[in-house]
Amino acid sequence: MAVEPDSPDEFETIDRLFKPLSEGAPEAQGLMDDVAVLPARMGQDLVVTKDAIVEGVHFLETDPLDLVARKLLRVNLSDLAAKGAEPYGYLLSVSWSKRCGWPEREAFAAGLALDQKQYGVFLFGGDTTSTPGPLTCSLTAFGWIPHGRVVSRGGARSGDLILVSGSIGDGVLGLAASRGELSALEPARVEALVKRYRLPEPRVTMAKLVRENASASADVSDGLIADVGHIAEASGLRAMINLEAVPLSRAARAWLAKRVDPAEALLDLASGGDDYEIVCCARADRAETMIRVAQDHGDLTVIGHLVEGEGVAVSYMGDPMRFQRAGWRHR
Repeated sequence: MAVEPDSPDEFETIDRLFKPLSEGAPEAQGLMDDVAVLPARMGQDLVVTKDAIVEGVHFLETDPLDLVARKLLRVNLSDLAAKGAEPYGYLLSVSWSKRCGWPEREAFAAGLALDQKQYGVFLFGGDTTSTPGPLTCSLTAFGWIPHGRVVSRGGARSGDLILVSGSIGDGVLGLAASRGELSALEPARVEALVKRYRLPEPRVTMAKLVRENASASADVSDGLIADVGHIAEASGLRAMINLEAVPLSRAARAWLAKRVDPAEALLDLASGGDDYEIVCCARADRAETMIRVAQDHGDLTVIGHLVEGEGVAVSYMGDPMRFQRAGWRHR
């Protein structure tokens, strides 16, 4: 695990905080080398994904660092789940800001240790450094999948149904709640939304279900409409989304009940992002199977279908809706 030679306490950080996260795995080389060594598995493909998060952009300065670390790991596991892959391990890169003393680093490592146990992964290696700017973290996650079985964005067919797991909109509402902008909601609802924003639940238990039944899949990070659009574009089709079918949590429904224009409010939720649910496509018989089996792993809901054409069409109660923003756009 490489470090800057003039960075104080970096070797101590690795030795005391990150080496235990390798859990003695041979792949990690004891975090004493500049590389990890990942073995091949007969009949398996190694799936790799990478996400970075930056303080002030993807999380707030007031967010506890144990939760920041857990969110970083979870958003990557969400990508693996959407491809149908089983989590394996990860590489980590952290640029500590000036506010990150020993207690903050301990909290960050403790958060990773907690989620490693939950998701059955461990640290392979990575890099630590310091920065005069905001705390910046990057994680590369690895997963295994049977050879040739990865579920891409581009495999959907005309007539496929569009399904989404869990609920949509809690990510963008949770950010607003974290900023103190939802005071009209009951405290318990606000707390639930903040938790969802800070600590998303990747649908790792749905990986096999997606792999065996879905024709195309993605995780909902940029926004439901945007991520459905990515699938439609990759598949060369047009997506038809019914806003009234988009599943909402109790907290989101409570927020929606206070809106003057429910259609526009739903549009905001469906384009907000940070939900880390799975949106996938499947033919009708496969969709039925997925909905039935998914009841034990987090519900799946049909929200539309795919037709010949291009782009995304959104309707509410049968009436077409115009929208300018489909989701988060990276700069």
